[in-house]
Amino acid sequence: MVLTERDIRNVSDILAEAARSEILPRFRQLGEGDIRTKSSAIDLVTDADVQAEKVIEAGLKRLFPSAAVVGEEGVAADPGKLDLLKTADLAFLVDPVDGTANFAAGLPLFAVMAAAIVKGEVAATVILDPLGAMCSYALRGEGAWWEGADGKRNDMRVAAPLAAKDMVGTTSWHWSPEPQRSLLATNLSRVRMALCYRCAAHEYRLVASGHTHYALFSKLMPWDHAPGWLLHREAGGYSARYDGSPWLPTHLDGGLILAPDEASWQDLRHALLSEHAPA
Repeated sequence: MVLTERDIRNVSDILAEAARSEILPRFRQLGEGDIRTKSSAIDLVTDADVQAEKVIEAGLKRLFPSAAVVGEEGVAADPGKLDLLKTADLAFLVDPVDGTANFAAGLPLFAVMAAAIVKGEVAATVILDPLGAMCSYALRGEGAWWEGADGKRNDMRVAAPLAAKDMVGTTSWHWSPEPQRSLLATNLSRVRMALCYRCAAHEYRLVASGHTHYALFSKLMPWDHAPGWLLHREAGGYSARYDGSPWLPTHLDGGLILAPDEASWQDLRHALLSEHAPA
């Protein structure tokens, strides 16, 4: 199946409706019982996540009746749904509120994301920033761009390559297992600046737009990464797992590094993951 720009704009409309009806009315209005933990104290879910995913899934099913929908909250309830990524001709990965911890804290740094997976490959993505009235799009082989409220298309392009010591980027080292966690924390001084926004959507948007040079992720849930991974790829960037192998939506471990090109990726990997990274 070949997805078109019209298809992803229709998906964007579904995400926008979920934001209007279920997410934004709850922003800074959550009560104590509306926020819950999942795997840990920093892994949260809110009523906005749950209800928005229901709206998005229903909308996608109307548009694409034969498609599988694999949402973050649906997989939390039934982990077996992840297997649909391996078997479905068309599947949609959905993150109803990316940056839930920020959302729950009243911080305006969250987004709504969806990615179309066609026979195991990321084919199209949409990332909606509902507060910023901004939407980022990518179609495999056709580029990445963002649009604001005026509807003007702005092409996305990664930053020019730099040496690792001069790079500014985002690093989610806190999800890594030991001893890798301590190694990453120690080696962060090897880059110019390491940030963490607690929101993959905005971290991917920055690196795909050339506002940061790199991104490193250690926790690989597919709904967090499929939308932004394609955005970065179509903006001209290079990415791979820590061992240099290509990332796929079915990969749940192995880490992921994004950089402007392969040479800067290699330099960054050595700086952050080597026991004897150069000064």
